[in-house]
Amino acid sequence: MLEKQVAKYLEGLRARHRLPLAVQLWDGSSVALDESPRVHLRLKDAAAARYFLKPSLSALGEAFVEGHIDVEGEIGDIVSIAEQLSRTGDEDKGRGRIPSWFARHTRKTDRKAIEYHYDVSNEFYAVWLDPRMVYSCAYFRSGEEDLATAQVQKLDHICRKLMLEPGQTLLDIGCGWGAMVIHAASRYGVKAVGVTLSTNQYELARERVREAGLEDQVEIRLQDYRDIPGEENFDRISSIGMFEHVGLKNLRGYFDVVHRHLKPGGIAMNHGITSSDADSRSVGLGAGDFIDQYVFPDGELPHVSLAIRELSAAGLELTDCESLRRHYAKTLRFWSAGFEANLSRMVTLAGEKRARIWRVYLAGCAHGFEQGWINLYQLLVIKPRIDAAGAHSPLPLSRDYMYAPR
Repeated sequence: MLEKQVAKYLEGLRARHRLPLAVQLWDGSSVALDESPRVHLRLKDAAAARYFLKPSLSALGEAFVEGHIDVEGEIGDIVSIAEQLSRTGDEDKGRGRIPSWFARHTRKTDRKAIEYHYDVSNEFYAVWLDPRMVYSCAYFRSGEEDLATAQVQKLDHICRKLMLEPGQTLLDIGCGWGAMVIHAASRYGVKAVGVTLSTNQYELARERVREAGLEDQVEIRLQDYRDIPGEENFDRISSIGMFEHVGLKNLRGYFDVVHRHLKPGGIAMNHGITSSDADSRSVGLGAGDFIDQYVFPDGELPHVSLAIRELSAAGLELTDCESLRRHYAKTLRFWSAGFEANLSRMVTLAGEKRARIWRVYLAGCAHGFEQGWINLYQLLVIKPRIDAAGAHSPLPLSRDYMYAPR
């Protein structure tokens, strides 16, 4: 019988790998892979066996999301054990598939993907994000900050890198719920335009601009970055947590847009997640497949070297590259803890299946950043002002300006 085959498999697994995991089969029998299991997994039906006998992060995640298995334990332990189980499979599972260079990434499909991810509800995100609803990596100066403080520090870190000054114009590509443009306008005196493809983000961002009394300084648009009028040019451009949606084959075109809309002598910042695989393959052990299926449709992560090559080909000059991998791991731990602390509410807001997806996604991404499977880089670039005397940079000779207090 299938139950006996699964039990035999588990007993063999216990002999090879001591995992703090207990597995209960659908007939009520159970096998503990360690004397003190921290995670208890229940196979709810015979169909669950096919996910478990050939484990990968994608297969295990799908089994959980689709309700074939239930899991009890701390979410961090659950993800760690899922990784260890995935490593018991074929060794070639450790390398992700090569992303399709023919992914569509049209205006229509990109908007559909963005709406799928972001238009759950504003209330859904507000539960576990900081009060400004900054849905990107925070910046921890000491590591002891709370999430809200670290997010303000991130916004300031970017504003200082961009050398924002009163009267300048700023374009924020993928503006989310407006945190960056509101911060830059209120603290640094710039005139800002933010663009997003999410209707929910657009509506709440406009409301927050009105509440801040910044309607004369900040404009929010429901607009694709590729549709920004060609005659519009800006002193500064920021893109925070957006270029993951661009697509590998569109990176050059994306940076062409940045170059086209940046004034000579201007500065731009690209803050985005990257693959740790030099060939821009997706996250291994099936994690990338799970994210593509359930979380970020059409999302593709380039290696930082590919991003640098493409921005350079677009005529931008890289002046600074900073990894915030450890910062994002801490950020995601905050998000995951907030989600777990409000789990019943998240189920009410989004339904059981979507809540399960986000539990796996937030804790899994925190684990991925901690393990170095993925990274995040802030790439600071300039568009040199060129004349007979040469190519002129707007930046000082040292990086001291990035850390000067305001």
